Amino acid sequence: MKVLVLNGPNLGRLGRRQPEIYGYTTHDELADRCVGWGLDLGLEVEVRQTNHEGELLDWLNDAADTETPVVLNAAAWTHYSYAIFDACGQLTAPLVEVHISDPESRPEVFRHTSVVTPHAAAVIAGYGVDGYRMALEHLASSRNG
Repeated sequence: MKVLVLNGPNLGRLGRRQPEIYGYTTHDELADRCVGWGLDLGLEVEVRQTNHEGELLDWLNDAADTETPVVLNAAAWTHYSYAIFDACGQLTAPLVEVHISDPESRPEVFRHTSVVTPHAAAVIAGYGVDGYRMALEHLASSRNG
């Protein structure tokens, strides 16, 4: 089973941007881990990151058309993008929402609600990059059971 791991704005700066919140793992290292975790679970994982909302929307639309499961960390767009909300709403394969930190525990996050959550089969927040492994495990187990 193919799975897309889609990351939104600023996540390309992992390891350098606020490591006290997001850790020291770079996005390249995260991508390598996701591919490896996927192999262990029998999944073909492709990891993408963008700072451009329209590009993420195109990827979500393609995932809807191909019925591809998605692990999504929409980053800041999680909190306000109706376009992301609409794109997630058309997905037919499972969607798992991931956050490296826990937005609910961060007072500086201006809005705590997520536009992704209503469409997600699961939400994993606050487990660092291991949350991506947990999301892939969720998708693998939903395929098997």
